[in-house]
Amino acid sequence: MTRLTTVARGLATALAALLTATAASAPARAEPEPTAPRDFVTLHAVDPTIIQDIRYFTRHNFVGERVDGYRQPLCILTRPAARALHSAQRTLLRQGYSLKVYDCYRPQRAVDHFVRWAEDLGDVRTKAEYYPNVDKSRLFADGYIAEKSGHSRGSTVDLTLVKLPVRPARPHHPGRPPAPCFAPKDERSPDSSVDMGTGYDCFDTLSHTLDPRIGGEQRANRLLLKNTLEGLGFVNLAEEWWHFTFKPETHPDTYFDFPVSRGSLAGHR
Repeated sequence: MTRLTTVARGLATALAALLTATAASAPARAEPEPTAPRDFVTLHAVDPTIIQDIRYFTRHNFVGERVDGYRQPLCILTRPAARALHSAQRTLLRQGYSLKVYDCYRPQRAVDHFVRWAEDLGDVRTKAEYYPNVDKSRLFADGYIAEKSGHSRGSTVDLTLVKLPVRPARPHHPGRPPAPCFAPKDERSPDSSVDMGTGYDCFDTLSHTLDPRIGGEQRANRLLLKNTLEGLGFVNLAEEWWHFTFKPETHPDTYFDFPVSRGSLAGHR
């Protein structure tokens, strides 16, 4: 073997080692974020008069912190569901009410966040308000938390009614001892909505839409919301007065995971 050949092989070996080390140290290329199908829209683009109070973008929810995947306080829905809400809003405005949405499309990563929270039995920061009568170990068995949500399919919405003209609610103070979510309206967490008998996301059987213990004005408010939406193609979840799904669903078998942000709808019209 000549000296020149030996040198050449040495250089080749050194170059190969350098390339291997460089590849090993290079950062992994980030996977692009999923985006929404073209039939998803912001509710504001379809009806800017509907009030939005997107709770999972804030700490004012049963988890006690902003939920994964909520990059902006937006209601995103499939276009047919958004148009049906627009029709409901037109009807309700003539009666002196407005819709207010708490949650719309919910990414799968948010549902995963709920599951992690429910499995952490030591985290009971929000128990006194959201599930005072339910042991946290029962949240899965009792159906309050699940590994999949219809919200992730894009046609389900959580909402309530607000009497017009809108009167500002008193500020929410996270440090103030909370009242149970089924306490009288003036005592529980502040909300500009009409009295539905419980607050939003109240893990209690009193949240069942037609619970016989809910009567008078509270029952009338629930029925106004229910009857208005069901007349336009929505179906209520019997266990939650605030939960409605527009039927037929555009994506009945797909659970999306794009973030709640305008960027997820970039390029949509």
